[in-house]
Amino acid sequence: MFGRRSRKNSTKSSTQNVAEESVAAPERIDPVQEPEKESDQHRAQGPWDSSEEAPETQRLDLGSMRVPVESGVEVQVNVAQKQNRIIGVTLVHGGSAIQVQPFAAPKSSGLWDEMREELRSQITEQGGKAEEFSGTFGTELRAVVPVEGKTNEEGHQMGQRMRFIGVDGPRWVLRGVIRGEAAVKPEAMARVEEIFAKIVVVRGEEPIPPREMLEIKVPPEQQEAMAAAVQRASEPSQGNGQE
Repeated sequence: MFGRRSRKNSTKSSTQNVAEESVAAPERIDPVQEPEKESDQHRAQGPWDSSEEAPETQRLDLGSMRVPVESGVEVQVNVAQKQNRIIGVTLVHGGSAIQVQPFAAPKSSGLWDEMREELRSQITEQGGKAEEFSGTFGTELRAVVPVEGKTNEEGHQMGQRMRFIGVDGPRWVLRGVIRGEAAVKPEAMARVEEIFAKIVVVRGEEPIPPREMLEIKVPPEQQEAMAAAVQRASEPSQGNGQE
């Protein structure tokens, strides 16, 4: 209906079998093979589900996501130090950054609508401003979020411009938080949106409660780099080296 992408060739035979069984036992249909929803029109060019034919490009496998690895794009893994767990991945390009987080979602569409409204309420309660706009991936939020501890010369609270984008996929939602130039400059916006659209989400078949973030796994080489960074940060200052 919306010009959606085709499934991978390796799944064609199993997809056909599911379709044949659906008349007699619709409850056995694999959720990933569910009929296309209205929200699919907003990701006609990506982001992609792992069951779909995504355009070829080099990607880094992070478990629940495969993110594009391109010239000029830096991949940063975000870790909550107190909980010692990964809470997202930030892709940096020039003066722009987008933090991406994949969440489990129900079969039906609409979770991004709920999440967006909650974000708007949180920003407003903090004293910021948030408005809805029709963007490349459907409705998004463009906001001015208060920056804690920063005021101007008149003593007024200072804020940071941000964009909150999101798409509903097959049993998942991919959310992006954009900062820097891509929050205000059209050229930078377009480039960051291209990066976001190349992400592949790997939902998996295990049952996960809606809204729970899908597990992000770091390759061994990046784990070593992260451990080394933590070690350096914990080491006491050596002073100027004089005795």
